[in-house]
Amino acid sequence: MARRAILIILDACGIGELPDAHLYNDEGSNTIVNTARAVGGLKLPDLEKLGLGNIDTILGVNPNASATADFGKMAELSAGKDSTSGHWEIMGLTTEKPFPVYPHGFPPEVIDQFEKAIGKKTLGNKPASGTEIIKELGEEHVRTGKPIVYTSADSVFQIAAHEDVIPVNELYEMCSTARNLLVGEHAVVRVIARPFVGKPGSFRRTERRKDFSLPPPSDTVLDILKGNHLPVIGLGKIEDLFAGKGLTHCTHSKNNSDGIDKLVEAVKEFKEGFILINLIDFDMLWGHRNDPRAFADGLEEFDRRLPEVMELLQKEDILIITADHGCDPTTPSTDHSREYVPLLVYGESIAKGKNLGVRESFSDVGATIADIFGIRGTGSGKSFLKEIRW
Repeated sequence: MARRAILIILDACGIGELPDAHLYNDEGSNTIVNTARAVGGLKLPDLEKLGLGNIDTILGVNPNASATADFGKMAELSAGKDSTSGHWEIMGLTTEKPFPVYPHGFPPEVIDQFEKAIGKKTLGNKPASGTEIIKELGEEHVRTGKPIVYTSADSVFQIAAHEDVIPVNELYEMCSTARNLLVGEHAVVRVIARPFVGKPGSFRRTERRKDFSLPPPSDTVLDILKGNHLPVIGLGKIEDLFAGKGLTHCTHSKNNSDGIDKLVEAVKEFKEGFILINLIDFDMLWGHRNDPRAFADGLEEFDRRLPEVMELLQKEDILIITADHGCDPTTPSTDHSREYVPLLVYGESIAKGKNLGVRESFSDVGATIADIFGIRGTGSGKSFLKEIRW
């Protein structure tokens, strides 16, 4: 019988501060709970049926004594609180050191080496919003031809350039150069090409963004599945987060809604193997911008569309819903937050309403996925497959 597992990662949808949150200045963070409180309650009837309200006290989402899914929450063992380390740990690879971030811009040894390699001076070199920095420096860039280098609260090295000043392929080459230089202590998670067009006062970024990601340093469960000749389908940002490693099929998405469309298509097309998707808008659009109302609307939209996926599940399928970190839109910080993540596990062939407790590591998901397909995992994490079997 064909086996299939589906993993939905709600980017940044944490559910309460971890015990070491104080080390990250994240005391009081609880993305889902605080968002619900900020908007006067969430309307998530389908997630309520699954048992989301059993994990924590969420205004508007009641506990369910007859939950149709198994439920719990997971702690992160990896250092840091970013999407890449979160996703890697979910797939069985923990990281001992956080990825480097640059709240004061990149040091001279990084910028000088990069400028020498590309034969150009740069502008910027500071944390900034991508739309704001091209407003600020776009005209000077057009006049001088110098690329704009900037970062954010995440571990990223971003290069913005007007398509008429630095052609996109040349910008990609610059990013490839930066990727090769940014190793060791400066091994940022992603180098990102940010092309834009337009005139001063009306610059706009184009869809030709490209990510040059740091590959996982060792095999994840994705690689092991692929090595066992199983389809591994990555949707949304998954290809970027794993630098394409371990995937047999990849499809990007424009936003959460398009991501669900792509997920529905994949569930219809692939009748066996592992399908995983990252829904990025919670993080990119609403968490970082401290917009609890939009965050809540996004959760409610996901809840409305979840039945489209569940109706397509085969008898032996297992669906897992979780997250990779928090990004509480109600706190002063606009950065990610060090949080537990929710865990919901659903399938017609598994027990209903089991409390899976507090898992010691995100990698319990990867261990369980490996167990579902009867293959070895990475050695990290504890499978909960036996706990959810009848």
